[in-house]
Amino acid sequence: MTARMSVPTPPTLYIEGPAFWTPTLPGWDAARAAFRGEGGLADPPAKRPSPQVLAPAERRRAPDTVALALEVAAASMAGAGRNAADVPCVFVSAHGDLSINDYMCSTLATDPTVLSPTRFHNSVHNAAVGYWTIGTGCMAASNSVSAYENSFAAGLLEAAVQCAADQSPVLLVGYDTPTVGPLTSVTDSQGLLAVALVIAPERTERTVAALDWSVQDNGGSTVPAPLSDAAKTLAHINPMAHALGLFEALARLEDDPPPIGLPLSSTLSLRLQLRQVRD
Repeated sequence: MTARMSVPTPPTLYIEGPAFWTPTLPGWDAARAAFRGEGGLADPPAKRPSPQVLAPAERRRAPDTVALALEVAAASMAGAGRNAADVPCVFVSAHGDLSINDYMCSTLATDPTVLSPTRFHNSVHNAAVGYWTIGTGCMAASNSVSAYENSFAAGLLEAAVQCAADQSPVLLVGYDTPTVGPLTSVTDSQGLLAVALVIAPERTERTVAALDWSVQDNGGSTVPAPLSDAAKTLAHINPMAHALGLFEALARLEDDPPPIGLPLSSTLSLRLQLRQVRD
């Protein structure tokens, strides 16, 4: 019998600059307070963010996906205290821009000659990361990832592996928007939600948590149910809701949160363990 080869334990990584945006929790400070039971949902809900990374004209034309992604990306960079031009990035979305896809399909089916070049330009899955790298002057590596309902886990794994391999911080940005038109019969994405964080290979003064991670057999792993009342309202908002368990744990690190298992596929899952960083 051949002995199974041992799998090296991935290195501990460090999280900086958590960022969060949804209309009822427009920012990490609001989300963290709500996840701790110390704050409520915004009423009325916030309007779509207007990311300052873009020039005013581009800001007005940017679709929701771009506005959301760039808002949390900029907030994460500010929280991490890093220069966006120097940090590689992984942007992840299960669907890309569903409203533009609906527009394009409808227009092509009815009057294709009036298709908007600008909206066509914004329909590609990597539009958001393209706007980010142009707006910040980032020449580092950039990726746009999609893995349907497991997109957040796949993006987090991509960022963690890249960080560990290159010994360089990586910005992770996840975002999705509502389904419209006939696409609602295929996928049920109900609202706006975006998250971001920086994964770093070493601890810094901006570190908020240590992250132990590994890929394991799925074993029937499912996305953990939200714990707080605020997170429960977002449980089915869109595929980025899979990030809620991680962000709730970040909000309550002093409670020594249990491990989080996020499905990557029918056979594999990403195991995460957050720890407080102590002197």
